[in-house]
Amino acid sequence: MHLEVFAEEEWAGRVADEWGERLQANPRMRMVLPTGATPRPLYREMARRSPDLRSSKVYVLDEFLGLPPGHVARCDVMMQQDFIDLLDEPPILDALDAEAEDLDAEAARFATAVASGAIDLTMLGLGANGHIALNEPGSTPEDGARVVTLHPGTVASMSAVADPPPRRGVTLGVADILRSEAVWLLVTGSGKAEMLARTVDGPIGREVPATYLQNHPNTTVFADEPAARLLRP
Repeated sequence: MHLEVFAEEEWAGRVADEWGERLQANPRMRMVLPTGATPRPLYREMARRSPDLRSSKVYVLDEFLGLPPGHVARCDVMMQQDFIDLLDEPPILDALDAEAEDLDAEAARFATAVASGAIDLTMLGLGANGHIALNEPGSTPEDGARVVTLHPGTVASMSAVADPPPRRGVTLGVADILRSEAVWLLVTGSGKAEMLARTVDGPIGREVPATYLQNHPNTTVFADEPAARLLRP
């Protein structure tokens, strides 16, 4: 893993710099992007720079099940509000359909769409329990896109934004993520420091699915200083 650490106040701008350089070099980038609190300041910074993303395509990494359409905690809603709606020249967008009658078929459709060409960049957040996307502890590197049962810790964290919180989700799998040309792991805040240290320096295994990224040939961790405080020098 390549590691880049920035001051809190610089983090979004510095990651946006590198993202912008990639987009300039390849305006037709195919990207898998996450939602939630961690990437939100990055998306705002990128939108402020008014990039032309009309030729690019974005796939939304995962989705929670059981939330009504339009719910603020849904990934499709967050992506639209936090990024797409802020852009003058938005990308083509593809997201998992949480209302699909056959969710297994929808997961397969989405995986096929993602695999239809090279994914130039996948961005990920880091779950407090080490999940990437909704690949919870117990996931394997062979797991593809699928419906999943959420870990109790994930359910508890979602209870702050949804009542009742979702207990299932649909997600790209570890195998789908590892096929990306490049993977960026976005980690901010001191609350993620211990899990980031386990992700970067710990043994690879099912207990912390993020450790599978150690085996990817082109993974970069973009951390702020509080998140990186426990990493080895």
